[in-house]
Amino acid sequence: MGELVVGVDIGNSTTEACAARLAGAEVEFLGSGLVPTTGIKGTTANVDGVEAAVRAALRTSGVQLNRLKRVFVNEATPVISGLAMETITETLITESTMIGHDPRTPGGAGLGVGRTVAFAELDECSPGAEVIVVVPLGVDFAVVSKALNAALERGVGIRGAVLGNDDAVLVANRTSRPIPIVDEVRLVESVPLGMTAAVEVAAPGRTIRTLSNAYGLATVFGLDADQTRAVSPVARALTGIRSAVVVRTPSGDVSDRRIPAGALELQGSSARLRIDVGEGAEAIMAAVGRVAPLEDASGEAGTNVGGMLASVKQNMGDVSGVGSAEVRIGDLLAVDTFVPQEVRGGLAGEVALENAVALAAMVRTSHGPMQQVADAVAARLRREGAQDVEVLIGGVEAEMATRGALTTPGTDRPLVVLDLGGGSTDAALASRDGSITTVHVAGAGDLVTRLIAAELGVERDVAEEIKQSPLAKAESFFHLRLEDGTVLFSAEPLPPEVFARVVAMAPEALVPIPTRHSVDRIRDVRRTAKHRVFVVNALRALKQVAPYRDLRQIGFVVLLGGSALDFEIPELIAGALAPYGVVCGTGNVRGSEGPRNAVASGLVMAQAESVREVA
Repeated sequence: MGELVVGVDIGNSTTEACAARLAGAEVEFLGSGLVPTTGIKGTTANVDGVEAAVRAALRTSGVQLNRLKRVFVNEATPVISGLAMETITETLITESTMIGHDPRTPGGAGLGVGRTVAFAELDECSPGAEVIVVVPLGVDFAVVSKALNAALERGVGIRGAVLGNDDAVLVANRTSRPIPIVDEVRLVESVPLGMTAAVEVAAPGRTIRTLSNAYGLATVFGLDADQTRAVSPVARALTGIRSAVVVRTPSGDVSDRRIPAGALELQGSSARLRIDVGEGAEAIMAAVGRVAPLEDASGEAGTNVGGMLASVKQNMGDVSGVGSAEVRIGDLLAVDTFVPQEVRGGLAGEVALENAVALAAMVRTSHGPMQQVADAVAARLRREGAQDVEVLIGGVEAEMATRGALTTPGTDRPLVVLDLGGGSTDAALASRDGSITTVHVAGAGDLVTRLIAAELGVERDVAEEIKQSPLAKAESFFHLRLEDGTVLFSAEPLPPEVFARVVAMAPEALVPIPTRHSVDRIRDVRRTAKHRVFVVNALRALKQVAPYRDLRQIGFVVLLGGSALDFEIPELIAGALAPYGVVCGTGNVRGSEGPRNAVASGLVMAQAESVREVA
């Protein structure tokens, strides 16, 4: 009959279990289980998750808990990661330059330049005067269009209109001459009067060209080189929208200034460097490379990066029972990005894309209380009915992972396992001689989610859906246009809340994305974030474990972990490794489990091999 055993892999995000029957050196795999990890990996808070994973594996195996004899857990050393986002630039204005409105619902088309005049004073405008009419809330569209037509007949040069109501199309349809009109101006009563203004509306399907171009603004308002430089952030903030209105105020001031983002202190085995975060990700990673191997890092007090690194060290100190001063940062990943920031001093919540650097840091300890975890798991399982169970620490995680990965059909040594997790990317090289080389680098799925949320200005849960699912646009109540251009028809009407919206095609439902960005823009942000984190980290990790840092010396790369199930990350990594002749793909542990269960399966296999060696 053999004895019933379970291998358990306690991970950062999930706990996986593999149930098997051991008869001497023979292994019969029975079932598997997957549950969220409880607590920080490698701590006694994992007990609830381990019990749930064991029960799940036994349930799929069709056996009772009281039959269980041994549980093998991995040597789960805690890994804690932290993220910080440092904005490098900031746009400030002291008087209104951009006017907030709804850029999706304009009327008319073209570019109009004139002096702002109140709607009530339109009758006083002289023939030949070039004006932009500012219409307050509450004025009916029929009254507005009648007044505009009367002024046009008198010879007044109406070059555009700014409306408080949502009436741009209605007014445009009733004017005798086409003019650009913007509407839903939130603070229309605050629009400066008597100032030169420009209104631009693009044709449907197009975006504005003049007001989103610094030199276009210079042409419209007659700016010199210094003024053009100062007003360039306005152009950046208006990029990619269909309509805009800009007012030039003589005392207004627009500037794009650098914010002290703080500095990093990097300590290597033979060098110590200080680098300003504001220099960008490329400079930071170059500095990390110069001090390699990194022994520790700290951030300037009072900055985001300083607080993040201190928090990571404090958390690890609490977990491992040592003072935070004894904890060291093991790796850093810096990524350049853009974040939408509200323009300080703006009239109506205008935003500009500001330069920023995202940082992921990782610290790992070799002093995890795994024996305490094993003892606590044994006590719990005995109370629940497995009275004869024994819980053992089965082996080093990386070695177990390579054992499990080698059960993927078509693999052989030398083989590298890339474990794509939430906080870190781990690599383990299994050489032909049986030796194992490991490396752990900061940054994985959590950082990708953070980058997507920051660049698109959406909440974290929405960013997670964007990361995990393909996109589509609901173009009618019965069809979607997918991000690859194909059309998907629905037999039933689509939910009304997704109509004309970009949606993430989650397995359970269509998730509307609350943003004005197009499908192409969201897709580009998603893929770029994954490339900056997973592809960059895969190459970093592989170069550190590859013999002579030569990727051509690696035969096979097997992708494991939750992120290996992503619909495009394996493709991105495989594409990056193609020039080196490396066979790369998502693992299929035991030919049935996909990229999951490698460590848990390896723990069971290791026990069978130890019996075989003794025999």
